[in-house]
Amino acid sequence: MLNKIKGLFIEEKGQGMTEYGLILGLIAVAVIVTLSLLGDQIGNIFKGLTDQLTGYTSDPNAEG
Repeated sequence: MLNKIKGLFIEEKGQGMTEYGLILGLIAVAVIVTLSLLGDQIGNIFKGLTDQLTGYTSDPNAEG
């Protein structure tokens, strides 16, 4: 009986999944913080690439 009670407190079956969940949560927080800090810069890079691919120019005085 005492061993069963000890087993309730020492059982480690779900420990691995909990650790993976915590790691995944930390990675998600890091990605969100990084994107919020660098979001405008990354957006400008993609906008520049898109403009180059489509031949669009944001300068109204430029030819083409």
